[in-house]
Amino acid sequence: MTLRETLARVAAASPSAMAQARAHQGRLTKPPGSLGALEEVAVRLAGAAGLSPPPMPEPAALAIFAADHGVHAQGVSPWPQEVTLQMVANFLAGGAVANAFAAQVGASVTVVDVGVAGELPVAEGLLSRKIAYGTADLSQGPAMTVPQAVAALEAGIEVASSLVASGARCLITGDMGIANTTASAALICAFTGRDAGQVTGRGTGIDDTTHAHKIAVVRQALHANGLPSTGLPTPASSEPSASGSSASSGAGAADLAPPASAASAEPQPADSGQEGQGGREPLEVLAALGGFEHAAIAGFILGGAAARVPVILDGVIAGSAALAAAALAPAVIDHCVAGHRSAEPGHAAALDHLGLRPLVDLELRLGEGTGGLLAHPLVCAAVRVMHDVATFDSAGVTEKQS
Repeated sequence: MTLRETLARVAAASPSAMAQARAHQGRLTKPPGSLGALEEVAVRLAGAAGLSPPPMPEPAALAIFAADHGVHAQGVSPWPQEVTLQMVANFLAGGAVANAFAAQVGASVTVVDVGVAGELPVAEGLLSRKIAYGTADLSQGPAMTVPQAVAALEAGIEVASSLVASGARCLITGDMGIANTTASAALICAFTGRDAGQVTGRGTGIDDTTHAHKIAVVRQALHANGLPSTGLPTPASSEPSASGSSASSGAGAADLAPPASAASAEPQPADSGQEGQGGREPLEVLAALGGFEHAAIAGFILGGAAARVPVILDGVIAGSAALAAAALAPAVIDHCVAGHRSAEPGHAAALDHLGLRPLVDLELRLGEGTGGLLAHPLVCAAVRVMHDVATFDSAGVTEKQS
């Protein structure tokens, strides 16, 4: 499915399904509101599915999108770039934290190479959708061309569609890419208008000097790509009543030719959400500042929404990708659940901008999909209540006197 076709299929939450879900919650054998945020999760999923009670969000499928970043050359991370490739091998061998958490919750794991700076041998559980061997340095100009960004978006859409066709009823975002928190901070600045100093974190654990340098690199990236600190205004969720809630120059990397559909699938202004300052379109901003995994995760989110399958967002990488997805199709956020809030400051800014309330706050900053995986049992529990808990009438329980 092309990007254009996917955007056309992303529908807003159903007000009637949400009203039915809220009414059903009010009839269950518990005090109203006693399950707190879990009640709104169930209502949210009902609206997204257009059905109350919503389908159980299981089985779950985790997709880990991996890619490298040209901005790594600016010294924003103490980890060498080859760790991306090595961690992909670790995922495939089942040795990462994401693998352990996925086993715990019964989720499948698919690893997608959309831009690792190295060759990966064919392996079970690995999909090769490589756009290029890493992006260009976003602090010097666009990280990707627009056709490359579209190709990465469509790779994510394809993965989401395939997993849903294989039976997945909940999608969980995962990522791997050394220096990808730098690109995330730049995207969050551009889409929320926050200053780099507010949203740039320490990633895998950098000292004060490197952190100050990283903030400067993010500011330089915005300047190099003609983006002010007050960037694209992405509307919060288009959900009717839920609470809480042209970069066309060469990429400079060792390019692989994008699919022929990439250029033709590029949304025109009428399709692509709100224009940014200076007439910059969301797709142009994503291409200028994002990584291949950011674009692919944005496509993955859009693909899940188009299929009306809920998407649990992981941390700051997923949050920044969700900003891009929402700029392209605002209703996509109706289909998302914020799995957790990362220790990265930019993640809180992204979630606040999107109007999403995180289910878990454990100061995680690993990525890989770990926070989303931990949240999955909570999402399932929220929906299970709607299916299994008796109503006052069916159980013969006297309701509270009004």
